[in-house]
Amino acid sequence: MAPKIFIDGEHGTTGLQIVSRLQTRTDIELMSMPAEQRRDPEVRKAFLRAADIAILCLPDDAAREAVALAADAGTRFIDASTAHRSNPDWAFGFAELSHAQEKRIAGAQFVSNPGCYSTGAIALISPLVGAGLLPADYPVTINAVSGYTGGGKQLIAQMEDAGRDDAITATYFAYALTLAHKHVPEIMTHTGISRRPIFTPAVGRFAQGMLVNVPLHLDLMNGNPSMTDVHAALADHYSRGGAVSVVPLSESAGLPRLDPEEMTGTDRMKLYVCGTEGTGQVNLVASLDNLGKGASGAAVQNLDLMIGA
Repeated sequence: MAPKIFIDGEHGTTGLQIVSRLQTRTDIELMSMPAEQRRDPEVRKAFLRAADIAILCLPDDAAREAVALAADAGTRFIDASTAHRSNPDWAFGFAELSHAQEKRIAGAQFVSNPGCYSTGAIALISPLVGAGLLPADYPVTINAVSGYTGGGKQLIAQMEDAGRDDAITATYFAYALTLAHKHVPEIMTHTGISRRPIFTPAVGRFAQGMLVNVPLHLDLMNGNPSMTDVHAALADHYSRGGAVSVVPLSESAGLPRLDPEEMTGTDRMKLYVCGTEGTGQVNLVASLDNLGKGASGAAVQNLDLMIGA
């Protein structure tokens, strides 16, 4: 019997993307509440409890409520909210994090889907901490730009409808200026760094895509590694395959620019090691689709691990 999949919040940005990825599949049964019953709490509870796996595309409090309604029924969860990303009882849904992570996701009842920015940051930082190159107390700086769809329906409307009273006309803007972005705790939890990073996100006037930059001073790292050493550590970590690939140094060296829309429409992520050997500096860059590997695509990858697809 095909596993029953229920998307709680299927009409939000992430939910719609997941539906588009799943609606033609024959190896699952995609459950959907009738439009006229979507605000009925008892109907929602029944769907949550009847599902084999519920994918939560909800605000944090609503996600916690959904888990409380159906966890005892044996329903398995993939939560796309921030609510459980730093909870040790939940498997973090980034299979490439470690050799054991894929198996943990596959067998888990509770899986937290990573945030978009943190997917890129963790992909760059965690392997270097694990290899002993990046000290846990290194003063990490993360600079990133995302397509505006990452902000959900309200930001999409503000960017696309110039007639709104709250329309945004800027071509690019920085935000989270208090340095308190919601992705920081999960970045610290899943990289092993102990010093709070300075994270400065921004949004550009393009719908999908993302670049996450982590610049490093090599002489502040353990053993004063070369740019080649840093690349080798990342390449070794991701050599077992998956949705993450490390671009060869020879290819990165010839690039005049990086396009944040490069990976739009894909569920993969590319990692670049940029700089000039011998200068003592390196800039690590993750390129991904904020709605692909950064959200809906990752949720489907986790679903496939959980159902053995």
